[in-house]
Amino acid sequence: MPTFILFCKDKPKSLDLRMATRERHLAYAGTFASQLKLGGPLLDENGDMAGSVMLFEAEAIEEAQAFSANDPYRQAGLFESVDIHPMRVTLGKLG
Repeated sequence: MPTFILFCKDKPKSLDLRMATRERHLAYAGTFASQLKLGGPLLDENGDMAGSVMLFEAEAIEEAQAFSANDPYRQAGLFESVDIHPMRVTLGKLG
């Protein structure tokens, strides 16, 4: 199954919004446990959460786009940008 990387950058000074939305985001992401192969926050120079990176398996990019569009973080307006790209896993193992 194809893999897509989602690279999401938070808007500046939005840590409070991220924290207020975090539990809903984690619950939502958990419903995709079979497709979401890796996920975690990007950190800024102070070690604070400042974005998200996720590896998502789907048959088509539209599935990854729909997953992203319905993410509570995105619906809350947390992200400054969201980039979704297909990728090929060469090193490491998804499973």
